[in-house]
Amino acid sequence: MLRKPSSETLRLSTLEQGFKLPLATTVEGQDAQGRRFREETKLSYISHQGASFLLKNSMTIGAKVKLIIDLPPKLSEDKDLKLAIHGKVVFVEVGDHGEGRQKISVRLESKYIIKPEE
Repeated sequence: MLRKPSSETLRLSTLEQGFKLPLATTVEGQDAQGRRFREETKLSYISHQGASFLLKNSMTIGAKVKLIIDLPPKLSEDKDLKLAIHGKVVFVEVGDHGEGRQKISVRLESKYIIKPEE
């Protein structure tokens, strides 16, 4: 089942310049059944307002998620830094993304934290 993108999602994808960075990412949140989950994935796109990635857990539009993104060691003198940021699901695309995964697009909150891994 495909869902039409919202006007917000279209604005994110057409007006923003972002980066296609396959960074290791952990996604935390509640799935479509209301169960808490934590899933490892790769970030496929990020900009200052949004991010996209593939998930096996089913999500619903409006769901809140936390992304924990592994930053490249070159950014921090080879220290293991993570970017922790919250967001809200604005687009869910179910399709042939392999292994039963769906493409999730998230609108990011303006607040974020970069910290060493604990």
